[in-house]
Amino acid sequence: MSSTQTHLAVATPGPREPLILIQRPTVSPSSDEIRVRVEWVVSTPLDLHQADGGLLVKHPQVLGDSLAGTVVEVGDQVQSLKVGDKVFGFVWSSDQERAQQTYVTAPHWKFGKIPEGFSMKEVVTLPNNFVTAWHTFTTDLGVELPWPKPEGYSPSDADKPILIWGGSSSVGQYAIQILKYYGYRNIIATASQRHHEELRGLGAKVVFDYRNEGVVDQILATGNEQQENSIPRILDCIGSVEGSIRPISGIAKSGTTVAILLPVIVRHASDAEAPIYGMDVGAAAEWKDGVKVRGVRTHFYADNEFHKYHLQPEIMPALLKEGIVKPNAQKLVDGKDMLERAQRAILALRRREVSGERLVWKVADAHE
Repeated sequence: MSSTQTHLAVATPGPREPLILIQRPTVSPSSDEIRVRVEWVVSTPLDLHQADGGLLVKHPQVLGDSLAGTVVEVGDQVQSLKVGDKVFGFVWSSDQERAQQTYVTAPHWKFGKIPEGFSMKEVVTLPNNFVTAWHTFTTDLGVELPWPKPEGYSPSDADKPILIWGGSSSVGQYAIQILKYYGYRNIIATASQRHHEELRGLGAKVVFDYRNEGVVDQILATGNEQQENSIPRILDCIGSVEGSIRPISGIAKSGTTVAILLPVIVRHASDAEAPIYGMDVGAAAEWKDGVKVRGVRTHFYADNEFHKYHLQPEIMPALLKEGIVKPNAQKLVDGKDMLERAQRAILALRRREVSGERLVWKVADAHE
């Protein structure tokens, strides 16, 4: 397809300004790339961070990093995918890749084939946060996730507690399911009360209400039932100074490793106020000596050569197909066109209207 052809994309023109539609060049794939007609996307907190806070953004920037769609063109070195394949993927590195547009062109290894029996609306809830959970475990928390999982595999530390703060978040749900699959038996999670039963069904041994004033002492007591080091690994899926990081700093002891999803949220976005972000997880709280604190940078997962070529094309579709992980619950965002749907999703994120589910929307109707 000629580079002179264009298509519509949703972009952010400036912090807290209404989203706009722009024309983007429709790029034919190079040797290892594919071009995908985007059909479904999911709006995420990162979209809000970029739209409201201008986080690491040069405006105008196309939004979105998770999509589901149909392959319409392949590069001459691509053998794993063909025109007509239904795919889902986590894409991020340039405007020609980002999700909220009619077409994306990106390396084939950023996509997996959608298993039979799943809709695009369902599977679009996986890519960015499945990758985040897997990457955080293997890179930041030192959790071994051998692939393919050996028959009879059991981790040597299967009974050591792992805390997932924000278990009902998308990352939290996939984190719990992945740990369960690999044989971890002492998964502790936090969530609002209405999500407790579901998280126990996913594999959490015990779930605490993060709004309970005594939650830190409750979690410490649970950790100390098994060992004096309390909780050796903690995943913070929220990254809020007041909402998660400071409570976690009261739990983490010498020898604990804490992985915090970036950015650090100093102040949440609201209709009245712009958000405030930070990137220094070490400065976000007073940590005890001997605590290792890591800021999670999902986009670097491809630095691991094995994960680059296997995580999205192979591991993610396989675990979905086998029922090891299941899609997040979806909340459909309606609107007359992709711009209205994208804007409504941003407002829902800003107002924190969703919990335990993902905002999904159709990119383009037949007439668009």
